[in-house]
Amino acid sequence: MNFAVLVFPGSNCDIDCYKAVEDTIGQPVDYVWHTETDLSKYDAILVPGGFSYGDYLRCGAIARFAPVMGALVKAAEEGKYILGICNGFQILTEAGLLPGALMRNQSLKFRCHQALLQVENTNTPFTSDYQEGEIISIPIAHGEGNYYCDEATLAELKANNQVVFRYKAGNNPNGSLDDIAGVCNKAGNVVGMMPHPERAISELLGSADGKRMFTSILSTWREKHGAAAIG
Repeated sequence: MNFAVLVFPGSNCDIDCYKAVEDTIGQPVDYVWHTETDLSKYDAILVPGGFSYGDYLRCGAIARFAPVMGALVKAAEEGKYILGICNGFQILTEAGLLPGALMRNQSLKFRCHQALLQVENTNTPFTSDYQEGEIISIPIAHGEGNYYCDEATLAELKANNQVVFRYKAGNNPNGSLDDIAGVCNKAGNVVGMMPHPERAISELLGSADGKRMFTSILSTWREKHGAAAIG
């Protein structure tokens, strides 16, 4: 299974994502620069956190127009697995691959600490190894993680089971609407989340709860492609 980690000017979690793939599931993984226009080689694409283009205008607003984004939209339409983390989530919403928008934290402060999440949807390629309702510990590091959408969009998200993660009740760190920490598209192959699972792959880092996001995607891909894909 081939993984791509997109790299924009200002990305700073690309190495974390690369190492998470390498260390947890041992699959081939490449850094892919934002000027690339062909992602056909890859089965899964990670859009990492950071401060793409310095977060000028809005977070992700400039990265959304990078050449690689055309190829990313095509990959999403083809059903390939895409995970946007933190700034990557912001980029996916700016590109229209996910609904909603990310605003300044309600506190107007950058928040960097462990966060408790409740798993709401285990029917995505990235969450199949979790249990619905399970509480997991995943770190956050963001200043603009306050998820927002209008009432009609929120109703649609709930109706289609597109809320993937919520902050545990009473533990919302940013004022996010309905405690939302991550969502997916209607097809379920594109997931965006503010917390950083790639920073939670070992107890040495404070939690290994993020590891199953990477084992989930490999298990899903292997199941889809049959026994020939194993090994």
